[in-house]
Amino acid sequence: MGGDFGGVRGRDRQSWPTAGNGPRSGARAPNRAVRTLSPRHGGLVALAACVGIWLVTSGSREPIGPPLPSPAEALTAAGATGPGIAPLPGSPPTRIRIPSIRVDAPLTGLGLEPGGSLEVPPPARRDLAGWYRDGTTPGAPGTAVIAGHVDNAAGPAVFYSLGALHRGAAIEVPRADGRTAVFTVHAVEVYDAKAFPDTRVYGPSQRAELRVITCGGGFSPRTGYRGNVVVFAHLTGTY
Repeated sequence: MGGDFGGVRGRDRQSWPTAGNGPRSGARAPNRAVRTLSPRHGGLVALAACVGIWLVTSGSREPIGPPLPSPAEALTAAGATGPGIAPLPGSPPTRIRIPSIRVDAPLTGLGLEPGGSLEVPPPARRDLAGWYRDGTTPGAPGTAVIAGHVDNAAGPAVFYSLGALHRGAAIEVPRADGRTAVFTVHAVEVYDAKAFPDTRVYGPSQRAELRVITCGGGFSPRTGYRGNVVVFAHLTGTY
C-alpha cells in the first residue's frame, strides 16, 4: 500500500482514505479516494491507499490476505463504556507495542501535505507506523489515531495481523515523557470503505481512547482492499 491522499480543507476537516479504482493488473498506482468528516476532537487518520501491492505482485490467484476480525469482537455499548483511568497530560508517542500479535514498531509523526492531503509513512518501511501529530496524543483526553500499512511490495507490514486482535488485548504506547500508556482493546471491527462510519470511529471522547487502523475487509485484485480494520481501545494503565 503506498501513495498519497485526497485533499482536505485545512485542519478543520478530517480525511479517511478508501480503496478506489486502479489499474487492473500488476503493481497498481495508489488510489486517491477519500472520506471526510468535520470532527472537533482533533484526531486525523494517516494511512496509505489500500491497494494490496504484495497480494497483487505475489502472483496468488486467490490471495488469502490478512486476518479479518470476528463478529464477536464488534463494538457494543458495554464495551464502549468499560472502565478506564484518568487521562495523562499530552506527550508525543514514540512506539507502539501489541504483544499478542508481535507488533513492536517505532512511530513517526504525520501531518498534512501542502495541498491538504495527509502524509503517510514511507511505503518501504514495513516496520513503521504513524500518528497524527496535530491531533490527540495517545493517553491524553480524546481519541488518538495510529495507522500503518498492512503490506507493501515486499510482504506483510506492521499491521498485517491487526484483524486478529481480541477484546482485552493490551496495546502499549511509550511516550516522549518516559511514561507508557497502556490501552485495552474493547472492539475490533471491519468497515467497507464505501460506508465508513466516521463519527463512530472518530467521535470525541472525554476519556483517553485510541484507534489503530489499517486496510482490510477483503481483497479484490482489481480494486485492492475493500475497507479498513479499526481497533478501538481505551486507557487502562500506565507505567
